[in-house]
Amino acid sequence: MADEAIATGRLSAGEQSATHELSRRRIGVPDIVFFVVAASSPLTVAAGGLPMSYGTTGVIGVPLIYLVLATVLAVFSVGYAAMSRHISNAGAFYSYIAQGLGRVGGVGASFVALVAYNAMQVGLYGLFGAAASGLLGAHFGLDVPWWVCSLVALVLIAILGYRRIDLNARVLAVLLICESLTVLAFDFAQVSNAPSGLSAEPFTWGALTTGAVGAGFCWVMASFMGFESGAIYSEECRDPKRTVSRATYIAVAVIGLFYAFTAWAMSMGTGVDNIVAESGEKATDLVFILGEQTLGSGFSTIANVFMVTAVFAALLSFHNAVARYFFALGREGVLPGKLGASHPSHGSPYVGSLTQSIFAAAVVLLFGVSGGDPTGTLFNWFTNLGALGVILLLVVTSVSVIGYFRRDGRGENGWSRVVAPVLSSAALAVILVLAVVNFQALLGTPDGSVLNWLIPGLVLLAGVIGIGYGVWIKTSNPRTYAQIGHGAPPAE
Repeated sequence: MADEAIATGRLSAGEQSATHELSRRRIGVPDIVFFVVAASSPLTVAAGGLPMSYGTTGVIGVPLIYLVLATVLAVFSVGYAAMSRHISNAGAFYSYIAQGLGRVGGVGASFVALVAYNAMQVGLYGLFGAAASGLLGAHFGLDVPWWVCSLVALVLIAILGYRRIDLNARVLAVLLICESLTVLAFDFAQVSNAPSGLSAEPFTWGALTTGAVGAGFCWVMASFMGFESGAIYSEECRDPKRTVSRATYIAVAVIGLFYAFTAWAMSMGTGVDNIVAESGEKATDLVFILGEQTLGSGFSTIANVFMVTAVFAALLSFHNAVARYFFALGREGVLPGKLGASHPSHGSPYVGSLTQSIFAAAVVLLFGVSGGDPTGTLFNWFTNLGALGVILLLVVTSVSVIGYFRRDGRGENGWSRVVAPVLSSAALAVILVLAVVNFQALLGTPDGSVLNWLIPGLVLLAGVIGIGYGVWIKTSNPRTYAQIGHGAPPAE
């Protein structure tokens, strides 16, 4: 009814604005940092990402890769932050690319973003279900199917997604602090009990080139997923011109330094010469085994509990990102207009949130009923698909910064407008190529597997379909086309 009233002009200007606006001035820099870091999930990286990085690549210099990538992403953030000072839109990448490279390209980017963020979020339900089911079985003797655990989490996330953004931020803050303290306790225990003593070797060039360094960069890049999502909350910030840029820089620094330290501490716990072999043999159990050896048997129980809450926090973070993409695209008429409705009391993108929850529930039920593997298939395939999509968006966004400031510098200096975007786009393009070439290392599939090209092909297909759809909007609906990427409903 509200949408019909807007279309016919029966609502006042203020009511129209409220219908298509998220809650204002609800969150600040710490809140966005919580959303961003929660998406990368420190405990998930420590328990899963790091052993896989060491074990599958043979690269001892994983800590150095974290510092290199943090530097690259910090350079990317220069141009990204410059655009955030002039564009405030929940569509983030979509709106940046639309205003920097053209509306058709923006629609193409929006389709890639929807595929990538939905894939990341849905894939995490597989990991959550497996972790929660294992915890209930090991400590309570309950045999609960993984997909039931995932659906319970899905309902809780749907409720939080329906509510105000500041409530979500508080929940994430508590969960993130708990898991971060757990990881830090593990780190300091390994450093304090290093069997071979402390060594700076993992930070050397020789350590970086000990194995499949390309695959190493792919694994580490996955740990940064979500760092770019600060702009998604720009409409809900207290001071969008400053909050997004500050939060992005802080998040990159925290993720890069924290995970580099954790990767180094883990290699100290096993000994530098043993980290690759130990990671390959013990895989995701390595953190719990090393933790029990240095902190006692209680560490494993606590870490397993916080592992579940850590994945829940990541799920909530990605859910909020997807809901806001649906909202931005619905508000501008690219997707059905009802997706662009915000809750009158909570100011949340509740229709987009519900849509994402329904999609996730359908995928989880499909995998559950068919007996699909929650980690080897649902988590592995979907999250790697999402990671590849986000890397592609990072490359295109860097180029869009140059396009956006080409005719009007808007008071930004040359470093922000040109130099940093050129450097970051080149570096990120190399990472994208490495990710595609080494994709089988991410999936753990054999050389001839169809998945090695099928999953990357889905990202490209989403972009091509989006571009085609953008061309169709341009020719068939000029009013909608005029608003693409500009954060307002199409003019009537």
